[in-house]
Amino acid sequence: MVLPNPFRVAALVTSFTPRSHANVIVTKFLRGFPTDDGLIAPRTAVASLYIDQIHDRDIGRQLAYEFDIPVYESIRGALTLGGEPTTVDAVLVIAEHGDYPRSWLGQEMLPRRYFFEQVCGVISECGRAIPIYNDKHLSYRWDDAAWMYKTAASMKIPLWAASAVPLAWRRPVRSHPLGEPIDEAVVIGFHMLERYGFHALEAVQCQVERRSGGETGVRSVQCLSGTTVWDAALQGEWSLALAERAVQAIEGGPKHLNPEHYVDPHAFIIDYKDGLRATVIMLGENDQVNKFSYAARSGDSIEAIEYHTDSGPAHAVMGYLALNIERFFLSGQPPSPLERTYLTTGILEAAMRSLGGSGAVVATPHLAIRYQPLDGGICRPTAPRPSGASLDEWPEVEPGASPIAGSIPIRTLGTTRGPIKVGRH
Repeated sequence: MVLPNPFRVAALVTSFTPRSHANVIVTKFLRGFPTDDGLIAPRTAVASLYIDQIHDRDIGRQLAYEFDIPVYESIRGALTLGGEPTTVDAVLVIAEHGDYPRSWLGQEMLPRRYFFEQVCGVISECGRAIPIYNDKHLSYRWDDAAWMYKTAASMKIPLWAASAVPLAWRRPVRSHPLGEPIDEAVVIGFHMLERYGFHALEAVQCQVERRSGGETGVRSVQCLSGTTVWDAALQGEWSLALAERAVQAIEGGPKHLNPEHYVDPHAFIIDYKDGLRATVIMLGENDQVNKFSYAARSGDSIEAIEYHTDSGPAHAVMGYLALNIERFFLSGQPPSPLERTYLTTGILEAAMRSLGGSGAVVATPHLAIRYQPLDGGICRPTAPRPSGASLDEWPEVEPGASPIAGSIPIRTLGTTRGPIKVGRH
């Protein structure tokens, strides 16, 4: 699609393989946003692409060839389109997946701050603040996340970061009414501790931030593992009854939370400054639970919600995320508070530090982050299950499908300010 005077987006990604976040997000800006209401055409254009690591299964260059997008060797080149002093109109940062080391706490050392800092350098040179979307949490390290948050504020850069889980289909379709009291909350998560733990934290935070008084921040975080998870429940540290209700909300899931079925469980116990306690139960790799779910108690009332992220080959939950990103780019207004992800970034880092400290409680005075939720600014499904274009087939791109696949030594072609010639440029 050729747009007149297009709004130009630079896509900066760590790795572009078939199931990577780069593929399931960037392709929505190229082919359209699949939703229950149909395939929504993009109002922006991907003007440049930077790929930090080219892997054997790379498909990013093939898509660049297909859609006539220049691939640059540097972040600066991708933002300035090889020239200066102008920039593109927005930046899509997807620093998720790739071959990066892990910290001593087991955190993936993805270069989110590095990407963001490079973008800020170009913005400083050009004197034009442009919107930046940062996929998932701000950084694996709190000091870097704080630097990013404060730098965006000081430079007046519109910044948004988020997970797709708060945009997933819900059964029932419900959020807490604004101002509703919440006494305790539990989220059930699964799979990789840090990567999926962040999704689980966003699943709980997008609900509890709506409680009476709004968000007040977090006093302490503890991460338990193995049998201590269940011991803590027996001691009343977290509610097994709430966790059971959350599990029962999962369609096709187990009727009871049987500890014997989970070989590597973890629990993030989060104490908020206003007295709320929320617990994230991460069940690891298992054949019982493969969805996120949430349960909360207010007085004698308990409610439970399932988050449904499975939308088939279209990865439409990422379509909703990408659609919200595009709206953010065009308006400069984040559809959910950046402070939500700033807070969940800090909770996750504290949980990993607790795990590295044999489950010790980690005090978090730096997480005294107060904010009010936004109501009505985000586009998400209004039905409990995907339908329409959300379930359509999606063009699959396999490595080796184009003439240029595997043939470009990306580190030796072009200049630091010019595009790598992948096809029609």
